[in-house]
Amino acid sequence: MAEYLPEITNDSVCSVDAKEELLNECERIWQKLEELSLLTMRVKALQAEYNQWQKRTPEIISNNPDVLLALGKEELQKTKNDLEMVLSIIQSKNEQLEEDLKREQQWQEEQEQVVDNLNRIEEEMETQTEKLPTKRPLQQLQSKMLEVKSYKEGLLNALGEFLGEHFPIPEKGGSTKKKKSFKKPAVELITLNEILEILIKQLMRTPHDPYVTINDSFWPPYIEMLLRYGIALRHPEDPNRMRLEAFHM
Repeated sequence: MAEYLPEITNDSVCSVDAKEELLNECERIWQKLEELSLLTMRVKALQAEYNQWQKRTPEIISNNPDVLLALGKEELQKTKNDLEMVLSIIQSKNEQLEEDLKREQQWQEEQEQVVDNLNRIEEEMETQTEKLPTKRPLQQLQSKMLEVKSYKEGLLNALGEFLGEHFPIPEKGGSTKKKKSFKKPAVELITLNEILEILIKQLMRTPHDPYVTINDSFWPPYIEMLLRYGIALRHPEDPNRMRLEAFHM
């Protein structure tokens, strides 16, 4: 039987403690109603599951031990064959991933060597510039600048050829079957070489703000590859921006 609760009118005066007690009592009653509702739903679900099991009739394969043994061996052999096939696929994928990793590590080492060479040349230029005679500093500096520019262009061309061969844009890669099923993106994707050029130019132009906004023309697998191997870094506060790792620092 529900307890009698006094009617509260505008004219009645209730203490703060009485109001709080009344609110707590309402809260407890509401929680009990929610628990009752959940229990009711659970009972209905269990009853429906019970009825389904009651309608099912177990299938008896055979009571013959030899038949059961033969069926068990056959099922085990099928399971074994399936597991062997899965193991073979996994091993093949692991080998491919190891080859890709070695190739990427070699490419990273080559790029680091290129950066080291450029840094060494820059240091040599600075040292030689300090030692230049006061009468011919401009001429010798221009000559060195031309050599560095030529060397830089050669490196960029070699890098572009390497990236174009091994990291083409998605439309140019894959088998014929993949090409037919490839869905052309709304924005034309750019090559990995172009992505690196954008990052390099941003770093050189504004070293205080080297981050570039990642747009739809950046192919996500290339972005993940640059981030995974430490060639590029995400902005610590904005995951949609990235910059080239400052190898020269």
